Amino acid sequence: MATIYIVEDDLNIREIETFALKNSGYSVVDFECAKDFYKKLDEKVPNLIILDIMLPDEDGLSIVQRLRKKADTKNVPVLLISAKTSEIDVVKGLDMGADDYLTKPFGVMELISRVKALLRRSSYSENEKVLSLREILMDDEKRSVYVNDEAIELTFKEYELLKLLLINSGIVLTREKLMEKVWGTDFEGESRTLDMHIKTLRQKLKSAGSYIKTVRNVGYMLE
Repeated sequence: MATIYIVEDDLNIREIETFALKNSGYSVVDFECAKDFYKKLDEKVPNLIILDIMLPDEDGLSIVQRLRKKADTKNVPVLLISAKTSEIDVVKGLDMGADDYLTKPFGVMELISRVKALLRRSSYSENEKVLSLREILMDDEKRSVYVNDEAIELTFKEYELLKLLLINSGIVLTREKLMEKVWGTDFEGESRTLDMHIKTLRQKLKSAGSYIKTVRNVGYMLE
């Protein structure tokens, strides 16, 4: 059973998140402030952290930075929760190492879906050879891609881009992260390269190309 920590100062939201996650079979511990969260973190590291950006004693962005600097928490998935007015903070949070985000108000089913996606990714093994999403199938051992059992020819970069999106399906990936992982380069000045590869990848995947969603001002995700 995966353990999830929730750091949220709004009692109503915290109770809704806790109830929904417990009903989905997760062990949940919730905190109103960063201080209590850090105390528990010293006792046990969770499988996932749901973190509100606006907290009374420390903002969520600085918490993300601290988590990513510690050896025992640097790889723990972090889902940011933000108000719609804090879009810039969301982008900052993702750049600092958060894995995904939700904006308030959000639906319970969307929360559960994002949590499942993050936990699935964190348990992904580099030795796994087959990745799939609906009619898309990737055989990584043969470096082959199929849509509805039809072989799809992809360039090296298109293949690597699709692989990263499949591993992180349901999770928003920033432009910076995509450029770093696929091209091994800084993002600045390279946005057209990424956009063109996304465009051609969508075209080659045919009807399944619609699963690649553009997240305005952030990046892309595979739904």
